[in-house]
Amino acid sequence: MIDSYAEPVATLGDRLTAAREGAGLDIAAMADALGLRPETLEGWEVDQAEPTASLMGRIATVTGVSPVWLLTGQGAGPQDASAGAALRAELADLRRLLAEAAARVDRLEEALSHG
Repeated sequence: MIDSYAEPVATLGDRLTAAREGAGLDIAAMADALGLRPETLEGWEVDQAEPTASLMGRIATVTGVSPVWLLTGQGAGPQDASAGAALRAELADLRRLLAEAAARVDRLEEALSHG
């Protein structure tokens, strides 16, 4: 049986797209999670460019796939929708916590500046 995400059938861009969609993310949300412009991610997905090795690890973490799968199509690929929903919920919770922490930092800096 041929693995449709393994080389040479699928490209890195194909696997990036599958990983993003498997995680239930649109391009804007994934780009935001990675700190990138959406155009950068779009370029990767259509194989106009490739992410750096360090970004591959971050992409794997955000999408719940293994870095090896992203590179070769072998190993742990996109999970089912329920697993993606759990990852999205965790990501949303972490973003909320980060926003709260940033607001606390701002308040503390303001208080110290009036000191």
